[in-house]
Amino acid sequence: MTLASFLRDNGYTTAMIGKWHLGMDFPGKKGNRDWKQAVKDMPLDKGFDYFWGIPASMNYGVLAWFEGRHAKVPPTLFTSKKPSKIAIADYRIMPPYQKTPKEAPVPEESGGRKMGIKGKGLEVAQDFVDIECLDRFTTQSLKWLDGRAKASRKSKPFFLYLPYTSPHKPVIPMNKFRGQGKAGAYGEFIIETDWHIGRILKWLDDEKLAEDTMVIFTSDNGPERTWEKRIELYGHHSNGIYREGKRSIYEGGHRVPFIIRWPAKVKAHAKCNQPVCQTDLLATFADMLSKKIPENAGEDSDSFYGVLTGTKETPPRVPMVHHSSQGRYAIREGKWKLVMEDARKNKRELYDLSSDPKETKNLISQYPEVDRQLAVKLTTLVNNGRSTPGKPQENDTPLWRDLVWIRK
Repeated sequence: MTLASFLRDNGYTTAMIGKWHLGMDFPGKKGNRDWKQAVKDMPLDKGFDYFWGIPASMNYGVLAWFEGRHAKVPPTLFTSKKPSKIAIADYRIMPPYQKTPKEAPVPEESGGRKMGIKGKGLEVAQDFVDIECLDRFTTQSLKWLDGRAKASRKSKPFFLYLPYTSPHKPVIPMNKFRGQGKAGAYGEFIIETDWHIGRILKWLDDEKLAEDTMVIFTSDNGPERTWEKRIELYGHHSNGIYREGKRSIYEGGHRVPFIIRWPAKVKAHAKCNQPVCQTDLLATFADMLSKKIPENAGEDSDSFYGVLTGTKETPPRVPMVHHSSQGRYAIREGKWKLVMEDARKNKRELYDLSSDPKETKNLISQYPEVDRQLAVKLTTLVNNGRSTPGKPQENDTPLWRDLVWIRK
């Protein structure tokens, strides 16, 4: 069950427009594709009635404008990441494109490898240009929404999932936004993102659908490693006060914007200081529709609907599990966050996030009982396959390498 399949099965028309980045079973293999065949394991198989977008971020191997299961202009050409002078340690996906992978090497003479640009022979469509993504996604979303407005007024609700490619690399603001920010191209890219979101909000206002439409604005992880250089160049901290950034087990890797606008139900300027996770959206939507989700769905989804709408006090969230790209685990409950030991010999760390959100004071030696209790809870969550109450769900893989405290 996904957000889309749950809402579709409860009367919503569903669409996904933008960057997918999951699955996508393309026909054949690189260099031997039949693009007349349908793409499988994609948004239309996950609960979405409509899909328009690209398969993944632009560091991935297939780039074309897909609608449904096909690309109108198939990705029959090849390219490599081209070094970019717009942003810090960045690249571009733009013509000229080549006819074979061998003709599209990494341009070492332009400093490509020094910038960390790896890989060659990305499959690309002749009409694909990276800088057009945000505008195309927004324009296509507005076209889809135009077809939903009349039905929505007749109580046929819609769900649009619009994942932009910004501010993920490549950082490529359109020319009209250049020079507007104070944090280089990254700031300009954020300003452009804000402008496109404004186009969606204006449509809701113009169609008089804003009052009872829930808009959720969020991100998927902390900032890319270029945040360090932006501090040096612009004095801009993309990670705020938090420690480190994307891929990290620390708060800079996991704290993200989370803004909801729903005038009919949510008081303007209200704030919630309790932690929530994006996994909580499924249970929250179920509460919104007064539906129950099955025991084998949303195993880590804890509804915050009551606190969102101000209708009731919501008890503290069930323990939240964090995971870094290197494999290290952490568990958060209330004010405490326990970072676990791992296969690289890192030792346990304990932080009181209420007084030390920057994670500067490791309290592991001062609170052994908190350490013990949280470690037991994390072990139970792993073994039960869920953090919410309910029937244990069997894990579908053996224990991962970094679950070292369980493997002992």
